[in-house]
Amino acid sequence: MRPHKKLEVWKEGMTLVKKIYEMVAQFPDDEKFGLVSQLKRASVSVPTNIAEGAARNTEKEFLRFLYIARGSLSEVDTLLQLSEELDFMRKDQFDLLIQQVNRINAMLNGLIKKLSS
Repeated sequence: MRPHKKLEVWKEGMTLVKKIYEMVAQFPDDEKFGLVSQLKRASVSVPTNIAEGAARNTEKEFLRFLYIARGSLSEVDTLLQLSEELDFMRKDQFDLLIQQVNRINAMLNGLIKKLSS
């Protein structure tokens, strides 16, 4: 098994991507190349950077990719906030996704702290 598949943070990231893909399917058609594209790209970046980092040779390289994943997660957070403010999603959908974003962020921070010490 690949090293990233053992990481709970990677699994949570994959779940977030699936939920976002389901959610943006209900966005207006004219957002297909706007928020929809940005949300998909940023959310996919989270688990893919975790996976790429886990496959690297050193903890320093892994850390670099974890920081990139965390940055992408912040982008997802901002895009979700904007989507909710534009009424492209219901408040309850937003709240559930933000809870998952916060959970992943805490997991990333914990892994970064562990690898940094």
